[in-house]
Amino acid sequence: MNATADLPAQATIGLAGRARIAMRLTGMLLLLLACVPLYYLWRVVRLPNPWPRVFLGGIATVAGARVSISGTRASGGAFLLSNHVSWLDIPIIAGASGSAFVAHSGLADVGLLKWLCEMNDTVFVARHDRRSVHAQVEQVRAALTDTGSLTVFPEGTTSDGTGLLPFKSSLLSALDPPPEGIAIQPIWVDYGTDAPNIAWVGEEHGLDNFLKILARRKPVPVTLHFLPPLAEAETANRKIMAIAARERILAAVAAQQGNPGR
Repeated sequence: MNATADLPAQATIGLAGRARIAMRLTGMLLLLLACVPLYYLWRVVRLPNPWPRVFLGGIATVAGARVSISGTRASGGAFLLSNHVSWLDIPIIAGASGSAFVAHSGLADVGLLKWLCEMNDTVFVARHDRRSVHAQVEQVRAALTDTGSLTVFPEGTTSDGTGLLPFKSSLLSALDPPPEGIAIQPIWVDYGTDAPNIAWVGEEHGLDNFLKILARRKPVPVTLHFLPPLAEAETANRKIMAIAARERILAAVAAQQGNPGR
């Protein structure tokens, strides 16, 4: 049995990896210090506020993500339904699309994360509180009006990046029926053969996954695939939406795996 298998990531990161972590954390802090004053200035003058998404996109770059785009985000308002592999998905999607996010209410219990999430217009939902469903639907619809796009991870958790978990239609309650003029667009965050090294799964602690990625010597190549929005018949209700979005992403995965240039 490998004696290091049960050790946290911090204990297995070498000196060079620790130096990369320190440099990237410093870069992230400097980025935060630059963007926060601009965010509050834009709020004072009541202008559309791009700085949270600029910050998140910068976080992805500092963390080593090298993002390629396939397809285009739907024009106008869009609700993006994405697979979920790692915390890195969030800055990648935000930087590429300008999207805010729907997140589990548990994140609101962590002070720093809550502050950052609220600046990015995050909508916190209590997935198991049926009494608050109506209020959550109204919050999501208001956020769509304010930000233009929201992303939800219908798997409800992270996968190993080599396939998709079932999509939970309950997470799409706010889209049943879809708001007028809002496209429902599946997207696929594709880490290619690097997915198992990026994925946050199993018993791995979130901090370990964060540090593991920051310690990498090689960049993280990732393609963000904007797939065709769902047709009207595919948005008849949330269960049909969940099935149609998952099938569209699975079809893109199968097509990519069949590409001999992959």
